[in-house]
Amino acid sequence: MTLRLPPLVGVLVLLCLPSSSRAAERPARIVVDPGHGGDQEGATSPTGLLEKDVSLQVAKRVRDHLEEIGAQVLMTREEDQSLPLPERVEFANKQRPDLFVSIHCNAMPTRRTRARVQGIETYFLSASASNATARAAADRENAEAPASRGGRGDSTLAFILHDLARTEAHQDSSRLAYAIHQKLISATGGADRGVLQAPFYVLNGVEAPAVLVEIGYISHPDEGSRLARAEYQERLATAITEGVKAFLAEVRRRDSPKPAKVAAPATP
Repeated sequence: MTLRLPPLVGVLVLLCLPSSSRAAERPARIVVDPGHGGDQEGATSPTGLLEKDVSLQVAKRVRDHLEEIGAQVLMTREEDQSLPLPERVEFANKQRPDLFVSIHCNAMPTRRTRARVQGIETYFLSASASNATARAAADRENAEAPASRGGRGDSTLAFILHDLARTEAHQDSSRLAYAIHQKLISATGGADRGVLQAPFYVLNGVEAPAVLVEIGYISHPDEGSRLARAEYQERLATAITEGVKAFLAEVRRRDSPKPAKVAAPATP
C-alpha cells in the first residue's frame, strides 16, 4: 500500500478536480482495488487461471497508465495477499481519493452457462440489484464480507444506501461507470452486458465516486483465454484509464467557475 508519485509533472493540471480549492491544488488521487488475493482466489478459468491474479495484473497496468497522465495512484494491494473487504474500504477513505475503481473477473456457476456467457459489466452502488445477473455478481463478490453486513436484509446497509442515493458522489459514480464502460466496450469489442447497479460491499462506505468493473467472464473458454494475454490486459487497462480521463474532464467542465455575466449598458 504505497503512494507512487506521478512521473509526468507537466501534465498534472490535466487531472486536477476543480470542485474544491484542495482538489484544485493537486492531481487527481485514485484508489485502484484489485479484487481478491491470498487465500481468496476468486473465480477460475477452465485452464486454471485465477481471478485474483488477473485482477492484480490489470490493476497494475491501470496504475501505470494513470500515473503516466499525472494521477496519484494508490492500490489496496500490490501483491498476492489477503485483504478483507472492510480494510479495503478503510484504506480507500484514509487516502481521501477522488475516485475508487475495483477490478474483478466474473464467472458463471454451471457448465452450460460457463460455455455461453461472456462480456463486460460495470457496476455502481445501489441498495437493490438491477437484475438477477447483478445480484449474482454482488453475492459472489460479497462472499468474503463479514456476515453481519453481508446479508441482503441488513437494515444498516439499507439505510446507508438510501442516504447515499441522494449524494453527489453516488451520481458521479454512475457517470464514472458509464464513462469507463463505454471505453471498455469500444476498445475490446467485448459483449456489452451493461452498466448495472448492485449492493457490492466494497463500494459501500467509500467516500468518493466508486465503481466495480467486471472485466470479463473468466469462466468462459474464449474470454478466459483472452484475459490471460498481456496484449488484452493492456487494452483493458488503457480503456479504463481513458474512461477515468473522460469522467474527470466532464467533472472539470461541470465544476469550473462560470464567467460572470456583465449587464448591458442602459439605453439612454
